[in-house]
Amino acid sequence: MPKYLLTASYTAEGAKGLLKDGGTKRRQTIEAAVNGVGGRVESFYFAFGEHDVYLIVDAPDNASIAAMTIAVAAAGGAVSQTTVLLTPEELDRATKKKSNYTPPGQ
Repeated sequence: MPKYLLTASYTAEGAKGLLKDGGTKRRQTIEAAVNGVGGRVESFYFAFGEHDVYLIVDAPDNASIAAMTIAVAAAGGAVSQTTVLLTPEELDRATKKKSNYTPPGQ
């Protein structure tokens, strides 16, 4: 199953909800959202810095993870970013594929 790195930064409204409900309930809510699209949360962390939340998620495909992140965006409590993660074996396969790319000016 493909893996994704999800980062999220709370809006003011999202931070108010976090203060009200706490971190454990927020993790449970996010796990339910990921499970709802057929995925699984591998790890979940709150953090200081640029982003408030970091998750590693397994999901069936890009459309599934997109469905969840669109729902998050529509709710307005957080702004999220999704990064597709590759295993070393997937990168090995990628390096064996040839591309007909030509740099500009050549």
